[in-house]
Amino acid sequence: MSKIICVGSACKDIFMPTNEGEVIETPEDLTSQRKISFELGAKYAIKERFETLGGCAANVASGMAKLGVDSECVAQVGNDVNGIWIREELRKSGAGLEMMQIKEGDKSDLSAIIVDEASADRTIFSNKCSSGKLEYDKEKMKEADWIFIGDIHGEWEENLEEIIQLAKDDGKRVAFNPREKNIHENAAEIIQAITFAEIVFVNKDEAIEIVKAMGENFSDADLNNEEFLVKELKSLEPKVVALTNGKNGAWVLEEGGKMLFAKGISVSAVDSTGAGDSFLSGFLAAYIKEKDLTECLKWGIALSASVVQHYGGIEGLLSEDELLKKTEEVEVKEIMAEQ
Repeated sequence: MSKIICVGSACKDIFMPTNEGEVIETPEDLTSQRKISFELGAKYAIKERFETLGGCAANVASGMAKLGVDSECVAQVGNDVNGIWIREELRKSGAGLEMMQIKEGDKSDLSAIIVDEASADRTIFSNKCSSGKLEYDKEKMKEADWIFIGDIHGEWEENLEEIIQLAKDDGKRVAFNPREKNIHENAAEIIQAITFAEIVFVNKDEAIEIVKAMGENFSDADLNNEEFLVKELKSLEPKVVALTNGKNGAWVLEEGGKMLFAKGISVSAVDSTGAGDSFLSGFLAAYIKEKDLTECLKWGIALSASVVQHYGGIEGLLSEDELLKKTEEVEVKEIMAEQ
């Protein structure tokens, strides 16, 4: 079985579910079509809070470990109480900790997450104090067959270039999930990295931002179309592009031009925070196990549906046997062939 290292952040997530916010529809803003507002200066009582392990590297490494993939989390925490807690939660998840780093005197990453109870959607306030100073042990990274690049911070452009170069030099396979913050800061760097990745995972907002930065003057109608976005990203020549759009489902385009689509499973969701990372974990675990893309898409959709029924990205993770039962509920369609 191939080994994968997951590079990014590991943090503590604190969830505050509430029905006090007013959701505002803004369809004219393609990358922020729904907003939530609260009275400035008000105080709101939260009936119950939830604390879970978070961070893209931690979530993905944990999800794939649960599915039987040899996964390692490459992230940094401080030598504080939260750092101890994060490492213990990762240990319990089954992900490898050998490449976890502890930074003396630093605070570990922390996120406060407001969850709108009516929609199960969330707004995240994150402080990436420790992960922004992550240094990579290149020799240990050579031990893996795969490198997953997630939410990288700090001097991320330089780090991204070094990781890609290491992968090129040593024949590593790369899965990449560019984050919106990085895209805003240096879209050209993200686009360059996509050209080397074997698989690219994006949500719709991330896809819109990347495609807008590719230099063409696309219409809003095009940018709001998932099939169009996937095809434009595929023109950068990764082997596979996977785009998610919440409960609306996911689109996958592979070499040869076959596009697949699967709608999300209807479940009683309480929190969407872990949806993207769990989709990625399921899809990538199946891919590493050499399943076909239809099966990969089923694994991603089914695992995401399980995770959104819990707060955070960890509690709803499934073993392979548990996941296979859920995949029976997923219908995958071939929706078009690239000309």
